[in-house]
Amino acid sequence: MPRLEIAEDGFRLDDRPFRILSGGLHYFRVHPQQWADRLRKARLLGLNTVETYVPWNLHAPRPGEFRMDAGLDLPRFLDLAAAEGLHVLLRPGPYICAEWEGGGLPSWLLTEEDIELRSRDPRFLAAVDAYLAALLPPLKPYLSTAGGPVIAVQLENEYGAFGEDTGYLADLAGLLRTHGVDVPLFTCDQPGDLARGGLDGVLRTVNLGSRVEAGLDALRRHQPTGPLMCSEFWIGWFDRWGAAHTTRDAADAAADLDRLLTAGACVNIYMLHGGTNFGFTNGANDKGTYRPTVTSYDYDALLDEAGDPTPKYEAFRAVIARHAPVPDGTAPAVARAPKLAPATVELDHCASLFAQEHLFGETVRADRPLTMERLGQSFGFVLYEAALPAAGPTVLRIDEVRDRAQVFVDGQPVGVLEREHHEHALAFTSPGPGARLAVLVENQGRVNYGPGIHDRKGLLGRVTANGERLTDWGSRPLPLDCLDGIAFAPAVPLVGPAFHRGSFEIDRPADGHLALDGWTKGHVWINDFPLGRYWSRGPQATLYVPAPVLRPGRNEITVLELHASSVRTVELRDRPDPGPTQD
Repeated sequence: MPRLEIAEDGFRLDDRPFRILSGGLHYFRVHPQQWADRLRKARLLGLNTVETYVPWNLHAPRPGEFRMDAGLDLPRFLDLAAAEGLHVLLRPGPYICAEWEGGGLPSWLLTEEDIELRSRDPRFLAAVDAYLAALLPPLKPYLSTAGGPVIAVQLENEYGAFGEDTGYLADLAGLLRTHGVDVPLFTCDQPGDLARGGLDGVLRTVNLGSRVEAGLDALRRHQPTGPLMCSEFWIGWFDRWGAAHTTRDAADAAADLDRLLTAGACVNIYMLHGGTNFGFTNGANDKGTYRPTVTSYDYDALLDEAGDPTPKYEAFRAVIARHAPVPDGTAPAVARAPKLAPATVELDHCASLFAQEHLFGETVRADRPLTMERLGQSFGFVLYEAALPAAGPTVLRIDEVRDRAQVFVDGQPVGVLEREHHEHALAFTSPGPGARLAVLVENQGRVNYGPGIHDRKGLLGRVTANGERLTDWGSRPLPLDCLDGIAFAPAVPLVGPAFHRGSFEIDRPADGHLALDGWTKGHVWINDFPLGRYWSRGPQATLYVPAPVLRPGRNEITVLELHASSVRTVELRDRPDPGPTQD
C-alpha cells in the first residue's frame, strides 16, 4: 500500500522520491455531478494530487447531526480522485478560512456567549472531538495506509495568523490520531507566521503568492531539513462586493510556479478550480470594516467557474511539463464545454416575502431581538418586529447590525442600515403609537479570518426609538432553505422584498450564466437549487448556472428581490461577466 514518508531530503512514496504536484478543488463548491470532470482536468494538467478543505458547518448543520450525502459525499469524491490516479491532501480544519462562511466553523458554536473558538476552551475542543469522531471513521479506508488516496492531513489552517498556543495544536493532533489518522500531518502558514503556527514533530509548509525565494528561505530557517512545500500557491484572489474583479497575469503566475519547481519544492496550486459559493455560503472579512465576499469563487483560477480552461491552465501545463510528465505531451488538454444559448426569461409571477413569512419559521417573543444563533439558524434572514411608542419624527438606533438591515414602518420601506458602512441610526416619521416596525436583517456571510470569526448575526445590543429602548420583540427566522408553498400570482407592482418566478424551455442541459441587469439585490434559485446572491453593486454581474441543475423541457427561475427592479426579465448567457478589473 502506498505510504507517504517524510525524509530529510523530501517526500518518499513507496520508498521512492515523490514530488507533490497538487491543485485546490473544493468538492463543496462544485456540483457533485461535475466532480469527475474537474478531477480529470487536474490529471490532464499534469498534477498527481488534489487538495480539498472539509466544511464542518455544512457537514454538521446542528449539534448532534452529521451529513455526508449528495454534495457532501466526501467518500464519493475521494473514490473519483482515486479513479483518476490522484492522491489527496485532506484539510479538515476544524477551521478552514477558505473565504467560506465562518471559516467553516458551525454557527451553533456561537450560542455559547463567551466561547473562545480555535482555542483550548473545553467546549470548543469537545465539539471538535465530536466532529472528528463523525468525519474520520468513514474516511479510514481512504487513507493511503489503507490503500486509499489520502496521503496527508492538515492540522488546523494558518493558525500562526490567529494565535500561538502550541498546546491547542497538540490537542488537535492528538484528536486526529485518536480518530484514526495515521498518515503524515502538516501545518501551513504565511512566511511571517511559521514560528507561531507550527508544532514540533509536524511538517511545516508555507503559503505564498510571490517572492518565492524569500518564502522558501523562511521555511528553511524554521525547518532546516525535510520537504520544501508550498501548500497554497496563490495564483489569483477572491472578490468582494463593491470592489473590482481581481486577476493575475498568467505569465507572471507561471513564472513563479517555475521558480517553485526549480527550487525542488512541492506545490499545491490555490486554486486549480475555485467553483462557487452557492446559496448563502460566502464568507467575509473584517479588518476594521466588514467586507462580504461575492458568490463566485472563480479566483482567477486555472479552470474558470464553469470548469473551462483559462490561459493559466495551458501556461501552467507548459511549466509542469518541464519538471514532470504531462499526459498527451504538448497537445491542448481540454476544450470549453457547450453552453446554453442566450435567452431572455420573463418572470411573470410574484409574491411578497412578508405575505409568505409564515412558511419559513415561527416567531419567537422576547424582550430583545434574538440573534440567528439563538434562533437555531445559520443562513438567510431574520425578520424582527416591534411596536413604535409614539407618533412623529423618530430616530431609530441599533447598537450592532449584522449585517444589513432593511427597515419598514407599517409595511413601507424607510431606509437601510449597513454594517459595512458603520451605520447605526435612521430617521423617519412614525404614523402613530403602535405603528409596526419591521427590520429584515440579512446575514451577508460570517467573518472567515482573524478574531472576527466570533461573528453572531442579527440585531445585537440595544434598539431604541428616540432614546427609549424597545423591549417587546418578535424574531422570526427566514432561512429560505425551502421555497415550497409560496403563493405566486400574476406579476403586479409590489412594495418591499418579493419573490419573482418565471420559466424557460431547453432541449438539452448545458452550463450557462444568469444576468440580472435592472435588478438591485437578492438571491436566485433555479429548479430550487440556490445559485447564490446578486447585487448591482458588483463587480460580479452574472451567476453561474451548472448544467446538472437544469433538465430537458421546462425549468423554473425564482428571484428574491430585496428592493426593486426596473425590469421583469433576466437573461441566460453563454459567458460569465465577473465585472471590471482593477487598472
